[in-house]
Amino acid sequence: MSQDAQHANETHASHGTHAWQFFRAGGVDQVLIRNGADIARIGELDQKLWVALACPTRGIELDPRTLDLIDTDRDGRIRPPELIAACEWACKHLKEPDVLMQGGDSLALDAIADAEGDAVPLAEEARRILQLRGKPDADTLTLADVTGRSELLAAMRFNGDGVVPPESADDEPVRALIRRIMKTHGAAKDRKGLDGVDRKTSEAFFAEAKALHDWQSGAGAEGTDAGAVALAAAQAVGAVREKVDDFFARCRVAAYDARAVPALNASIETYEAMAVQPDLKLQSESIARLPLAPVAPARTLPLRRGVNPAWAEALQTLQRDAVQPLLPTAEDGGDAADELSEAAWHALQARVGSCQRWLAARPATKLGALTTAEVADALTLQSAVMALIEDDERVEPHNARIADLEKLLRFKRDLLTLVNNFVSFKSFYRREGAIFQAGRLYLDGRSCDLSVRVADAAKHAPLAGLAKAYLAYCLCTRQGQTMTVVSAFTAGDTDFLFIGRNGVFYDREGNDWDATITKVIENPTSVAQAFFSPYKKFLRLIEEQVAKRAAASDTVAQGSLGSLASTLVTADKSAASGAKPAAPVKLPGRVDVGTVAAIGVALGSISAVLVAVFSKFVDLGQWIPIAVLGIVIAISGPSMLIAWLKLRQRSLGPILDASGWAINGRMRVNVRLGGSLSQTAHLPAHSKRVLSDPYAERHTFAGVVATVVAVSALVVLAWRMNWLDSELPQAWQRTTPAVAAPAAPGG
Repeated sequence: MSQDAQHANETHASHGTHAWQFFRAGGVDQVLIRNGADIARIGELDQKLWVALACPTRGIELDPRTLDLIDTDRDGRIRPPELIAACEWACKHLKEPDVLMQGGDSLALDAIADAEGDAVPLAEEARRILQLRGKPDADTLTLADVTGRSELLAAMRFNGDGVVPPESADDEPVRALIRRIMKTHGAAKDRKGLDGVDRKTSEAFFAEAKALHDWQSGAGAEGTDAGAVALAAAQAVGAVREKVDDFFARCRVAAYDARAVPALNASIETYEAMAVQPDLKLQSESIARLPLAPVAPARTLPLRRGVNPAWAEALQTLQRDAVQPLLPTAEDGGDAADELSEAAWHALQARVGSCQRWLAARPATKLGALTTAEVADALTLQSAVMALIEDDERVEPHNARIADLEKLLRFKRDLLTLVNNFVSFKSFYRREGAIFQAGRLYLDGRSCDLSVRVADAAKHAPLAGLAKAYLAYCLCTRQGQTMTVVSAFTAGDTDFLFIGRNGVFYDREGNDWDATITKVIENPTSVAQAFFSPYKKFLRLIEEQVAKRAAASDTVAQGSLGSLASTLVTADKSAASGAKPAAPVKLPGRVDVGTVAAIGVALGSISAVLVAVFSKFVDLGQWIPIAVLGIVIAISGPSMLIAWLKLRQRSLGPILDASGWAINGRMRVNVRLGGSLSQTAHLPAHSKRVLSDPYAERHTFAGVVATVVAVSALVVLAWRMNWLDSELPQAWQRTTPAVAAPAAPGG
């Protein structure tokens, strides 16, 4: 759209009188499509208020054929001008725009409006289609009635493509002529897939036939020698003209000077070179270059004997078709039966001159050797063939109307859905299934509804990562087919989401696909998850360090045992050879008293420090909860703050932008919406749970000790905080009850 057109559109939108209604979702005001008037006047809505400004025609859950009809520039993307034009076109061909709010792929005939300037009214064409379908009394047209083009074409003799196959003709001569045109000028495919002729090839054929007919008709005006005899004679003379002229020219030179005769004839060297050829043939070029006969002064040309073998057949044809019919006597200078003099040759050329000029004037055509009668018959049937083509071309406006009816039915079914997923995202925020949602992923005890098809995960991830959501790219396979989707995990923990985990993906049609995580983009899913994240990382770090130390100790022990085993096995061989035995492997021995003492001192020091810390902690009294809260905030606070900031920035826009959309707003995905997009497993309502687990973890001694210590610490804390004074005997109470003061004298 040019800048002037865009400015005009914004000016028109800003001064529009239509009353719109908006709803708030994703932090953006979005238009609510309430009726057909909203669709008809969608062009008046300021495009700054549109949620999307472009979307791809593939990879979304909408009929690609409908999207292609809207995508008028065929660039694989839909933009506001194209969507506005589609809405206006649909409303123009409907009596009431509210029909677009009904959806469905059927349309009542009385709901179709006849637009001004239509050559064939849409309603009339709809009735014609229903008649072809065998439903003349029906008052509703369905999408299936107009999309089964093959059945419609089979029901029609002419289909409007301008191509007429031979089967369209009623008479056999016309069918034969159509086949001849196809043979000489090529065939064209019609919409039924049959071979036929169109206007271009037919007009070319008849133009060449007319030129050939005019040439054939003008042959008699060129002289009295015209006809079949003259034609054959002219062709025979033309075949040998240059060679005969060459022969008589050589004879003239020989008559001028007899010394030139050897040079004018072939030399002995020429024949010797010919003799050594391994596969000499009469029609070889070396023989054909020789004179027609041996050259001598004033010699006549022999036509039967003593002639060049390569030209013998052509000379016999000259004698049969030209010399005998046109030179019956010897008055022209030679025996016309066996030889030809130079004077007779010139006379013969004069006799066939007119016919040769006529032959030279033959038009260049693709018709081949058609006789005069065949050309005349073809011209006689010209009107019949062209009439068939005209009848077929007259059907084309009806075919255009069929395409318009298909377009109108598709727009009635899909246009509202596209508007609610383009101008606004009502379908997404009201959980009605947006067209960019490819399906539902089940993985790690939850379902993810925000799943989008991805063409290239490597190109998609950098931009999609700006959505601040936890994204998992999954490769989905089903019956040899593959596709990649990205799913947003917006609720639950992410501890067990890693590359290689498998799940099941259900597309919008209910087909199940095997899904495997191939790439993840980590981001927090909730503040609660961020609260426990530092502790989980700390425990994971301890587990990793313990595992490393255990693995290192196991490696040392295995190496020592291996050395000891080798020493024991080779001890007898070492003694027999007199070699000095290897030093024995030193195995870990008993711990001496000094080591035990050192360990005891260390444990004592640690215990003293812990007791001192605990004592100071208990001395805080009523400030203990605040201290505990401070410790927790110090540990989990930064993680929770980062999570809160990222969750505030979590949006849908970057995910769709990376998939080819042009999102106009931020389209936030808050915690509440995220909880509905990723649902964790819950037991059904009214279900019963059997709590006895035969495989539950058993309580170990260490667990019991830890529990006793924790309970004791809580009891001591409650006693120090005076929380138990009301429940304990006076001797055990931490505070002594106040003694009443004696009464004052005179009181």
